[in-house]
Amino acid sequence: MPPPPRWVQHMPKHTDWDNAFTAEDNRGAVEHSPSFAGALSFLRRRYSRNLEGVDIAVVGVPFDTATSNRPGARFGPRGVREASSVMSWTRPWPWDIDPLEALSIVDYGDCQFDYGLPEAAPGFIEEYISKILAQGASTLVLGGDHFATYPVLRAYAERFGPLSLVHFDAHSDTWADDGPRVDHGTMFWHAVQQGIVDDSRSVQVGLRTTNDDTLGFNVLDARAVHDQGPQVIARKILETVGENPVYLTFDIDCLDPAFAPGTGTPVCGGLSSQQALEIIRHLAGINLVGMDLMEVAPAYDVGDITSLAGASLAYEFLCLFAVNPQRNAR
Repeated sequence: MPPPPRWVQHMPKHTDWDNAFTAEDNRGAVEHSPSFAGALSFLRRRYSRNLEGVDIAVVGVPFDTATSNRPGARFGPRGVREASSVMSWTRPWPWDIDPLEALSIVDYGDCQFDYGLPEAAPGFIEEYISKILAQGASTLVLGGDHFATYPVLRAYAERFGPLSLVHFDAHSDTWADDGPRVDHGTMFWHAVQQGIVDDSRSVQVGLRTTNDDTLGFNVLDARAVHDQGPQVIARKILETVGENPVYLTFDIDCLDPAFAPGTGTPVCGGLSSQQALEIIRHLAGINLVGMDLMEVAPAYDVGDITSLAGASLAYEFLCLFAVNPQRNAR
């Protein structure tokens, strides 16, 4: 009988490759776990509710009842987790740092709430995130429609005070609303009115829908990105937020539908995946305290490219968090 092929000889001796359950710690690449099998944890991280020594808890928020157009972002956390399975074998290019080595990361699972009581979801989400922050971890939230960022911001503001918001989107999400609406187009208006976000030290990137009232946000719209390029845009973001604690929120519809068709409210003329990734990379040094990736709706996707873009961006966020010079001072 001939010997097995060389690649088989170099495979691990065991066959239990499902790092989501078998990992012995929360760090490191996963080189031998096949991307087509296993539990769908983000970047093959271990599923755990134990936050002792953890830097980042990845949390899915499968909430999409605040959307104004196509629903389906409740499946976003699952889609992004699945797309991330092919990325966990090495550090993201072209970074010198590997966030999977530099950070202790767990997949905390999903925030579950009663879908029959949508008006109660914001308070539940805020409490859920607050409990994680109280244990010393920060969060990478996978949405879900963009309204879910609002209760997450409330939890972060309770800990850090007024935040600088770095907001990537096709829409401003600052339409005025004096009522108790749960709406993914009004939450940042509420955040400013309540002092959660300091709009004068915040930036919105990629906007390309009309809202004449910008509040006090600094807007770098889609035309600015196309005309000035990622490095200039990143420099302006850094100049605006300074050393303030920053919450980064990325609505996947910031990308043009050619790169991210799988979302509820696509708008033509947006950023390419390359432009968005390069802006993020040039934000190294920003005082990032929390982050999310929202509005992926896999049912409208093509070849999983939206989920892939979302997972790629989220991986870059982890790099930004890892190189934050103020992180170890907290």
